[in-house]
Amino acid sequence: MSRRAYPEYKPSDVKWLGDVPEHWEVRKLKYISSAQFSNVDKNTVDGEEPIRLCNYVDVYYKDIITADLSLMEATATPAEIRKFGLHHGDVLITKDSEAWDDIAVAAYVEGTQGDILCGYHLAQIRPNPGRVDGKYLFRSFCARGINDQFRVAATGITRYGLGKYCIDNGLFPVPPKDEQRTIAVFLDRETKRIDTLIEKKQRQIELLQEKRAAVISHAVTKGLNPNVKMKDSGVEWLGEIPEDWEVVRLKRLGKIRYGLGEPPAEKDDGLPLIRATDIYRGKINAEAIQRVDPDDIPWSRAPQLKLRDIIVVRSGAYTGDSAIIPEQWAGSIAGYDLVLTIKKAIPEFIGYALLSKYVLQGQIYLAKMRAAQPHLNAEELGDCKFILPPSHEQRNIASFLDRETARIDALIKKIKRSIDLLREYRTAIISAAVTGKIDVRKDGA
Repeated sequence: MSRRAYPEYKPSDVKWLGDVPEHWEVRKLKYISSAQFSNVDKNTVDGEEPIRLCNYVDVYYKDIITADLSLMEATATPAEIRKFGLHHGDVLITKDSEAWDDIAVAAYVEGTQGDILCGYHLAQIRPNPGRVDGKYLFRSFCARGINDQFRVAATGITRYGLGKYCIDNGLFPVPPKDEQRTIAVFLDRETKRIDTLIEKKQRQIELLQEKRAAVISHAVTKGLNPNVKMKDSGVEWLGEIPEDWEVVRLKRLGKIRYGLGEPPAEKDDGLPLIRATDIYRGKINAEAIQRVDPDDIPWSRAPQLKLRDIIVVRSGAYTGDSAIIPEQWAGSIAGYDLVLTIKKAIPEFIGYALLSKYVLQGQIYLAKMRAAQPHLNAEELGDCKFILPPSHEQRNIASFLDRETARIDALIKKIKRSIDLLREYRTAIISAAVTGKIDVRKDGA
């Protein structure tokens, strides 16, 4: 980041902040704004007035809170409405979370909000209009150093919380009011430019994921030879398939069993437990694998996964997603989900077929949606119809898809890394501007 510095600096006497521009001040939050915690619950009570609640997730995922957002409906008393109604220029921050690094995530309230109130787990901060601009204060909460002091102050073990004393006494660099507005305008422009780039890259990822799914679906339903003779599959929704392929139900290709109903006790040096949350589009995510005590495992359930078994998510939002067990995770324990041991087909081919549209969307999706909650049982999975080529062709298709998906996954990984770098740059430029490390007065005009 090559931008000019201020002509003169002075010590801030705050270790993490270092020097600040000569004409800036450093003030505790309570001297430039007021903070309060909401006690408005999410209930609807007869006799109270209808309102909308701005809750934790709204602040966590949105930089700007506006009146046109879709928010939770509830009721509140007139006194609560007067006290916790959102005003233009307010700043909301998360004050409770399961993770310490989700503390003090901020959002800015823009425009007249009417019936919107501050919800639970948030601190509502109202700037003193004579001392600090709301948009500048919002950006300050997003800066390294400033934000870190609140994360460090949060207390807890399984859930972290930030007290009002810590919020009130948080330190903020405070330039003159007109300069605050200039910094805010500059950061609005810069973050919008970065966010636009991020959105474009995220769209690239979506397109690559769509291409990945399409490549898999075409290969496991049409094969690799574009000139192959086709025949009617005998299944209306499948249409034509290659002449020497057959349609079989999954239960004829191997065994289907259930994993464990209840997770065993955790143990740091125990066996890996593969859960639904560890599975995504044919891959096992190693980052959050939980380990469990072998002495607490009901071995009679045969929960141990073998090389080339396939684990299928049984319930929840990702019902039907699956992954084949590689050598790295052979010997792991299956959680709540379904396990396939394929005997009469090539497991890698079946693994890809499970990810295809004709299985995942055309059959598993329909089966799981029959229940009130997304759910898949062994009988439903076993009844799914698979298009099966000869064994040598199954191997060729699986090898082809290994190469193609690896190439697409590498591109996706590269784009995700560029998004991470853009987000790091976004945070860095906000931090530099609100702490006076760069002078943006000409840039922000």
